Amino acid sequence: MLRIGSVIDGKYKILNVIGRGGMSIVYLAMNERVNKQWAIKEAFCADKKEIEMLKKLRHPHLPSVVDVIERGDSLLIVMDYIEGRSLDEIVRESGAQPQYLVLEWAKQLCGVLVYLHAQKPAIIYRDMKPSNVMLKPDGKVMLIDFGAAREYKPFGGKDTILLGTRGYAAPEQYEKEEQSDVRTDIYCFGVMLFQLLTGESPYGLRPICMVNPSLSSGLEAIIIRCTQVKKEERYQSCEELLYALEHYWEWDSAYQKQQSVKFIRFVLSAVLTGVLGISAGVFLGLKLQVRKSNYNAYLLAARNAVEKEEELFNYQKAIYLNPYREEAYLALLKEGFLDDNVLTSKESETLRKILVAYGDGKQTNERIFQENQRGYEAFAYEAGIAYYYKFEEKNNKKYAKGYFKTTAEAKYLTSSQVERSRRLFFISDYYARVGMVDEAGDATITYRDYWEDLTALSEGNLVELDNERTALVMYQEVVGQLISRTVEFQKAGVEREDMMLQLEQIEQHLKEDFINIEDKEIKQLIDNINTAKKMVDAVFIKKEQRNE
Repeated sequence: MLRIGSVIDGKYKILNVIGRGGMSIVYLAMNERVNKQWAIKEAFCADKKEIEMLKKLRHPHLPSVVDVIERGDSLLIVMDYIEGRSLDEIVRESGAQPQYLVLEWAKQLCGVLVYLHAQKPAIIYRDMKPSNVMLKPDGKVMLIDFGAAREYKPFGGKDTILLGTRGYAAPEQYEKEEQSDVRTDIYCFGVMLFQLLTGESPYGLRPICMVNPSLSSGLEAIIIRCTQVKKEERYQSCEELLYALEHYWEWDSAYQKQQSVKFIRFVLSAVLTGVLGISAGVFLGLKLQVRKSNYNAYLLAARNAVEKEEELFNYQKAIYLNPYREEAYLALLKEGFLDDNVLTSKESETLRKILVAYGDGKQTNERIFQENQRGYEAFAYEAGIAYYYKFEEKNNKKYAKGYFKTTAEAKYLTSSQVERSRRLFFISDYYARVGMVDEAGDATITYRDYWEDLTALSEGNLVELDNERTALVMYQEVVGQLISRTVEFQKAGVEREDMMLQLEQIEQHLKEDFINIEDKEIKQLIDNINTAKKMVDAVFIKKEQRNE
C-alpha cells in the first residue's frame, strides 16, 4: 500500500485513497509539476498485456491510461481522475432513476461498447454494472475499471478465469466450456438497465413494468432480449442494441396501440371517400411497414452472413430499399469493407456505384441520404477517415477531401471530430491544388503559402488538441513535404533556419507527447526527420555554392 504524502516516480504525490477492490487500491494523486490530479490504481495481480491494451484506448467516455509504473509486486496505473459519483452510489441513495436519464446514460455506454468491440481483436468488458460507471458533473458517464476485460479470441476456448460480478454476469461467464463475447457484455448491460430503472437488486430480474407500470414496455422488451440465457437469442451486436435504444418507443405497446387507432381512424375516414381510398391507404400502410421490416431483415442477414459476398449483397439491398437511413451505409463501410482494415480500389468503386445509383429512379442514393443530415455526417466522417488512412491507392487524399469538406462544417459531429476533419481537409485540399494554375496561368497557391499554412497546422501540442494518431499524421505530413519539396520551399523564400526549427520542434513533440503510438512508428518518423535535415542541408549548400 502506498503511503499518503509519498511521491511516486518523482512527480505523483499520493493524496488519499478513493477506492478499494479485491486485488487493487485506487489513490488520488497530484502531479505538482503541472498542477493536475490523476487517479493511480495499485494493481497486485495485473496482466501487463491488458495494461498495454488499455493504453491504446481513446474514447470520450473512457478514462485514458497515461503511465504505468512497476513497483515491486504491483503495477501502478496512472489514469485520468474522473470527478463525479458512481451510478451505484446514486441508486443506493435515490433509488430508481428517471427513464429519460437512464436512456441517455445507456446510449453513451452502448457507444463505448461499440468502440471496444470494434477493436482488433475485440475487447470484451465483462463487468458492466452501476459501480463501474461514473456520472460526471456535466451529465456524461464514464466507464471505469477494466480489471475483468479481455481480448476476444475468435477460435479460442473457454475463459481462463471466471470474472464478472454475480447478479450482473452472463450465464456463460460461469460455464466451464464457454467463452465471453460481445453478447456477454449485452447481457450485463441489460441487467444494469434493469437495476437503474427499478432500483431493485439484479438478482430479482423480472419485467420492469411489473415493478413500475409507468415504464416503457418498449424498454422492457429491449431488456428482456438483452438478458436471454441463450446468447443467440440476445442482440448480436451493440450496434443493433444501440439502434433499439434510439427507437425504443417503436416497440412500446402504447405507441403501437396509438398507431393502430390512427390506422383505424384513417380506414374509417377512407370508407367515406370510397373503396379506392381504402385500398390505397391500406396498401400504403402495409408497404411502409413491410419496407421497414425488410430493411432490418437485410441488416440482420448481412451481420449473420457466412460468406462475404452474401454480407455485402444484403447491405446493398438495404440501401436500395431505403437510401435515407444511415445504418446500412455505415455497416457496409465499417463491417463489410474495413473488416481487414484496408479499403481496396474495388471496394471504393462499389461504394461509389451505390452512392451514385438512382435508388428511387429520380435522385441518387447519395442525394437522398444527404437529406438525413445527422446520418450523412456520421457516414461522411467515417468515409473520410477510411480514404485518408486506409485506402490502398496513392490518391487517397483526393477522395478524402470531399467528405472532410462536409464534416469540417458538421452540425451533429463532436467538436473533436469537426476539428480533425478541418485539419485533414486542409491537407487533402493542398494535395489537390499544389501545382495547379488558374485561367490566367497563375499558380492557385504558392509554396510560400503552403509552407506557412502547413506549419501553422502543426503548431502547439497536437496530441492535446486532437489525439496521438492525428498528431502523428500531421507531423508525418510536414516531414514528408520537407523531404519531397525542399527545393520548392527554398525557392519560395523559406529559410534553412525555419525548416530546421520546424523539424526540431516535431522531434521534441515525438519525445514528450506520445504514449500510445508504437515505438517503431515514432522511430520511423525520427529517421525521416534526419533524412529531411540532410535534404535541407544539401539544398542550401548547393545554393551557397551557386552564389559563390
